[in-house]
Amino acid sequence: MPASPSARQRCHPFLAGLVTLASAAVVSLAAPAPASAADNWTEIGSDRADPLTESQGLTSVEVPANSPNRYTGIGTIPMSVSSRGWNHVGDPDASYNGYYIEPYQQDAGNSKMFRVQAPGGTWSEYVHTLSPGEALNNSWDAISPDGQWMLSGEWGTMNRLLVFPTPGVNASTSPSANLPHVSDVKLDHAVRDVQGCDFSGPTTLLCSSDDPDGSLFGMTKPLLQIDLSAAPGGSGDVSGHVTALRRLPLRSSCSGTFETEGIDYDRRTGVLRVIVVSPGFCVLTDSKTYKFSRG
Repeated sequence: MPASPSARQRCHPFLAGLVTLASAAVVSLAAPAPASAADNWTEIGSDRADPLTESQGLTSVEVPANSPNRYTGIGTIPMSVSSRGWNHVGDPDASYNGYYIEPYQQDAGNSKMFRVQAPGGTWSEYVHTLSPGEALNNSWDAISPDGQWMLSGEWGTMNRLLVFPTPGVNASTSPSANLPHVSDVKLDHAVRDVQGCDFSGPTTLLCSSDDPDGSLFGMTKPLLQIDLSAAPGGSGDVSGHVTALRRLPLRSSCSGTFETEGIDYDRRTGVLRVIVVSPGFCVLTDSKTYKFSRG
């Protein structure tokens, strides 16, 4: 995903040029046993991912009923947003009561932004001023099942996830006030280049990693499970046990570097979806949203 070396959230090189022109077995870590056993996820299908509008993130929406899945990409950023410097959108999420949240970043500065659509359709923006030592990039957000807390992550090799009150949902938040970083999820094993996470249960996250190196888990581009010691909140840090479940699919007519993008778990169907962008010219033809089920 990153947009610049300082922000480290990459846009696919071919997509960046296009926009200018247009306008695997479970690997458990040597750490204490997780609170719940790691799941196995089996590929059950795929859909083509549009390079402009479905190449960064995705989420299923429960409210209003029968809402379509939502996606983000370079082509989904409104001009009124990009013209103010928020030129990269990451992997979004939606609360169970219908608040939809997109994470935004800019190329430089000391803040990141979360754009919120309420169930009634109105939009608002919540800006977070970086805490000391916090990375500028804003790759993804994941809303806790109770709706009150929102997780986000930083690019690179990290040992934590960030916790915020959910903008627009948590009564302590306001578009006119700084959105505070209130606590962390302290990971028992480093993760690298996480592009998206989603809750699959009250204390379980599934995350897509774009790790190109493979030294952390013995595989590149892993699907990760993070089991939390408790539900996240504003009263203190919680710990997270990390397990690498499998390598994500890397299939294309072109050879080169794939990019793992956003992730979504739909509790209504039990289907997990992950976007994988193809290398080179094939970003246009065979980038995919892969679908998985347990077992």
